[in-house]
Amino acid sequence: MEKTDKRQKRRWGDRRDGRRVKAPGLQTIMSYLMPRRTDCEVYLNETIDATELMAYLERKNAEHPEYKTTIFHCFITALARMVRERPKMNRFIQGWRMYERDEISLSFVAKRRFTDGADEALMVLVPRDTDTVDDVSRKIIGDVRETRKSETSTGGVDAIMDFLARLPRLLLALIVRIVRWLDFWGINPSFLTEGDPNYTTVFTSNLGSIKCPAVYHHLNNYGTNSIMITIGTLHKEELLMPDGTKQIRDVVAVGATLDERIADGFYFGRSLRLVKHIFAHPELLDRPLGEDSGFEY
Repeated sequence: MEKTDKRQKRRWGDRRDGRRVKAPGLQTIMSYLMPRRTDCEVYLNETIDATELMAYLERKNAEHPEYKTTIFHCFITALARMVRERPKMNRFIQGWRMYERDEISLSFVAKRRFTDGADEALMVLVPRDTDTVDDVSRKIIGDVRETRKSETSTGGVDAIMDFLARLPRLLLALIVRIVRWLDFWGINPSFLTEGDPNYTTVFTSNLGSIKCPAVYHHLNNYGTNSIMITIGTLHKEELLMPDGTKQIRDVVAVGATLDERIADGFYFGRSLRLVKHIFAHPELLDRPLGEDSGFEY
């Protein structure tokens, strides 16, 4: 998928992967008091009503059976729209400073085979403003199919990790120390960061695909990723509806881990409300990401 180049002219203090933004006093001090991302993790969990979304998917897949759009494809698209409309969700802190990315990127892990010993492949998606859920779905399906043609790494960051893992222990430890120093100052070479989910806006995990519930996954101190979200298995659950009645609905659980230094809980909560709104109004998925959803908070 082609990238839409939104990069602004780089200023003093900017990184290759983000523009420096002025942080409020509290968040600035927090970055010094708690410099590690894992010291600043906050957790959000939500059960999202997916009944309308499942009806939407049934209609869409009946019309285009050659490309089966899944709930995960819709989830990825909803997250991309959420980040676009909530720009603070695209921020990160590294080297005691706050930055905002020029582009939205989402990453996930794909199993090459659904067996205990099968390798995993790291995949990154950079959606364009013109993309709809159909574009996102076709890109994911194409990438996963290509990845699963091979039992082993097909290049990129996977190949780099496979190579480094074969080095002697002391040499590997030295290389990792150097890489982490370069990471702190934002001068890691691009071949180490491109395709690495630790440098993406949102790192996701589709645990529903392996019949597991949503969990809270830790953030990493390495890289720039500030948001980790898992989505669990689709299941039935009794919900209290706005009119006071109880109904059995299709639901999915979502677990999110975020770096609290990039925004406050109020901002995080409203961002999650937008994702829930998209699930309740899946027709928004057919609109280009560049169009505003019109959601009123």
